[in-house]
Amino acid sequence: MSRKTILLVGTYDTKQDELAFLAGVIEQAGGRVLTMDVSVLGDCDQPVAISKHDVAAAAGMDIAAVIASPDENLAMQAMARGAAKLAGDAHLAGKFDGVLALGGSMGTDLALDLCAALPIGVPKYIISTVAFSPMIPPARLPADIQMILWAGGLYGLSSVCKSALSQAAGAVLGACQTVLPPDPDKPMIGMTSLGLSTLTYMADLKPELEARGFEVAVFHATGMGGRAFESLASQGAFAAVMDFCTQELGNHVHGSSISAGDTRLKGAGAAATPQIVAPGCYDLVDVIGWQELDDKWQGYPTHAHNRLITSVVLREEDCLKVADAHLERLAAASGATALLLPLGGCGEWDRPGADLYNPDGLQAFMGRLLDGCPDHVELHRLNAHINDAAFCEAALSVLDSWLDAGVIPRPAAEA
Repeated sequence: MSRKTILLVGTYDTKQDELAFLAGVIEQAGGRVLTMDVSVLGDCDQPVAISKHDVAAAAGMDIAAVIASPDENLAMQAMARGAAKLAGDAHLAGKFDGVLALGGSMGTDLALDLCAALPIGVPKYIISTVAFSPMIPPARLPADIQMILWAGGLYGLSSVCKSALSQAAGAVLGACQTVLPPDPDKPMIGMTSLGLSTLTYMADLKPELEARGFEVAVFHATGMGGRAFESLASQGAFAAVMDFCTQELGNHVHGSSISAGDTRLKGAGAAATPQIVAPGCYDLVDVIGWQELDDKWQGYPTHAHNRLITSVVLREEDCLKVADAHLERLAAASGATALLLPLGGCGEWDRPGADLYNPDGLQAFMGRLLDGCPDHVELHRLNAHINDAAFCEAALSVLDSWLDAGVIPRPAAEA
């Protein structure tokens, strides 16, 4: 096995001992280190491969100009731009295999930009005193980033600090040694879903799509999964998408913190990627299960999925707002788009006799989509439930017609 090189990033003026410890652990374990100093004010006592002067220059400034910035926030934003550019260039040049960045709030802010500049499949680790904090915007987290809480890491080394740092060093080196990056030559279909207790189509569709020569990536539509899905879709990472669980859009419309953000149901359309859409679980809004239910949801039917997630069943007028959000996004799509409407229900809990059966919401929601579907969107009315075999058959029929028409290139294995 070839020795792997880790890009080690941090402020050497304040974290030199910690960064030197990390480098030592990585090298002792058989790795190499490429060091990047993103300090502003101070200087480090040891040589680094990429200096703070290099970083500032990559941002179109010199370090004196960075220091002269009106405040430390603007100064670190400049260093973040430079660090991200240098990291991207160095990776394209094959100079490192993975990245480990160290920081408090300042270093973490910079590290998020740097990691976002690297493609999926490059191990990205941030060891941070603010890991998992609500101060970190989910929208800034790359699809495959890993964060480790830096316990006892504010100032100086201790046995507690070394424990966290050594785990981080081993994690990134191990990831670089074992990672299997996505195959760029195999076309991928991005699919959204919830678990099989709620939506079952993925179990039937995945083998059918693989038999057609596609790889299938299924994203868990519980906020972060949708963000990763949209991030990749907007980059054109998919040959096509089957976005069959748009529940996160309802979460966003109704203000839940379990949200994929405003970009939900926009990425594929913006990238002109062919997309087949169905509104799986449109009538549920997920809220944080361990928090007290917001007053706005008092009197609504709820279902405690587990201790983390509670689902709220929307009323008719709430469903119409979600339908309008679907129509707005579908209208803006620039690629081939099909909308599958399973008139028999869009989630396992939404059937006659089920706990969350919502016929009024279903009728209102489907009516709004049927009436307002944009002209360029293929509309398919299905007298079926989303978990029925007929739904999967309809989805595959659309895909096959697009393959036959050349809308989606036929995979080499099928050509």
